[in-house]
Amino acid sequence: MNPQNPAPSRFWTVLAVAAALLAPFVIYFGTARSIVSIWNSSETFAHGYIILPISLWLIWRERGKLAQLAPTPWWPALAMLAACGFGWLLAYLGDVQVVRQYAFVAMIPVAVVAVLGLRISSQLVFPLLFLLFAVPFGDIFIDPLIKLTADFTVSAVEATGIPILRQGNSFSLPSGDWSVVEACSGIRYLISSVTLGCLYAYLTYRSWRRRLLFVLISIAVPIVANGGRAFMIVMIGHFSGMQLAVGVDHLVYGWLFFGLVMFVMFWIGSFWREDAAPAPAPEKSPAPASSNTASRQDRHIVAAAVAVIACIAIWPAYAYYLERSNGEAALADLSGWQAGWQAGKPFTDWKPSFLKPNAELTRFFRKDGQQAGLTLLYYRNQHDDSELINTHNRLIRDEDPYWRRISGTSRVETLNGRQLAVRETQLQGSSGKLMVWQWYWVDGDFIVSDYQGKLLQAKVRLMRQNDDGASIMVYAPITDDAEQARATLRDFLAEHLPPMENMLTTNRHARP
Repeated sequence: MNPQNPAPSRFWTVLAVAAALLAPFVIYFGTARSIVSIWNSSETFAHGYIILPISLWLIWRERGKLAQLAPTPWWPALAMLAACGFGWLLAYLGDVQVVRQYAFVAMIPVAVVAVLGLRISSQLVFPLLFLLFAVPFGDIFIDPLIKLTADFTVSAVEATGIPILRQGNSFSLPSGDWSVVEACSGIRYLISSVTLGCLYAYLTYRSWRRRLLFVLISIAVPIVANGGRAFMIVMIGHFSGMQLAVGVDHLVYGWLFFGLVMFVMFWIGSFWREDAAPAPAPEKSPAPASSNTASRQDRHIVAAAVAVIACIAIWPAYAYYLERSNGEAALADLSGWQAGWQAGKPFTDWKPSFLKPNAELTRFFRKDGQQAGLTLLYYRNQHDDSELINTHNRLIRDEDPYWRRISGTSRVETLNGRQLAVRETQLQGSSGKLMVWQWYWVDGDFIVSDYQGKLLQAKVRLMRQNDDGASIMVYAPITDDAEQARATLRDFLAEHLPPMENMLTTNRHARP
């Protein structure tokens, strides 16, 4: 008797596999859209559009090997998939966009492992992991790169004997003033170099040692090259009397220099290329499985696909449930806070650049010749446009024409026997120098760490508690020296921190 035609069963198997691999894009459409939105809005991450096509092309190159392998679901991958989903949920509750995006993208290779098995996925390790480059990540390195570029440029100029005066990330030469800003950080060069370097290493070398070495080189070279680029632009501007390299040509010189550096790096790397290993002799095709065996394999694959879809779908569903349980956010009442110092006239026009809070309090005080200011931004029922901890929240906005940051550090102050960690920043503006101490109030505690704040926010939302939080900034003018401003802020907080904390706690507990 002829075996039953397995074509219908195989059709449903292929359909189930396709559904499992496409499910993350459908279920996490909002997260996928946020990735594309950043590609559209930021030139730094515009390369993200080509990551998926490149990954698919790399998979297509392996089609000969893949044709020899039979898919066998690997069930332990479901635990990894659940971990990705739970990570996405925590990032969603804490509103950490980049972690949400990485968790979403990581689900794709893990789903491949779960449905198709280890043998097939082991042939696709790099093409699948290459998808992670689609996530727009790198903003965290901007400030360190700015400082590194400023350090390199100032040191290089000093080595030439040209007088230079530095304040923070700005410096002055006899010919003019310069400032190292985000566009000068080299983050675009670094991300482009690492992405291309990983792809080049995979295609050019076979040994993991050479691949790793070239990737490390692709990290170091753009950092050093960006310092050289910044120094070159400053020198061109200086010797041309600030006529060249101060406008659009500034960017043109930078990209031409970077392109030349990348060409030289890949050209040198080609000398150590390793030719592809000779193709192995064609294996004898395995005997066709019996209809019962094939049918059983198909059922396992379909079951794995269904399990994958279920495993990734529960997390957005639970997040939606938590969101629905939140009511309307009533305005916080900040009027009950009474100050011991007298009300004073504004001594500065500085205002922080933060997302819109639920409630805001800004006051100025004076006592015995001392002046202090307070800005308290209260957040409740936080979302993308009203969020306490966000990369858009800064003491001064990007390229502010009136204010610039001179220095910044963290310190711990002892107030009435209690330790308070703060971020100390010195600002220079039209109304003079300003000393700013800033910290957060999250889950009833004072903290300074963004990461700790995000974890606490995720915790309270996961436990269905309210997410009330605040950013607190106290500031004083710097006249003779910075220590005098610090003494003013210590005196102010020693008297006003307890009633301020009571007011915050009252608002949190009064919320239904």
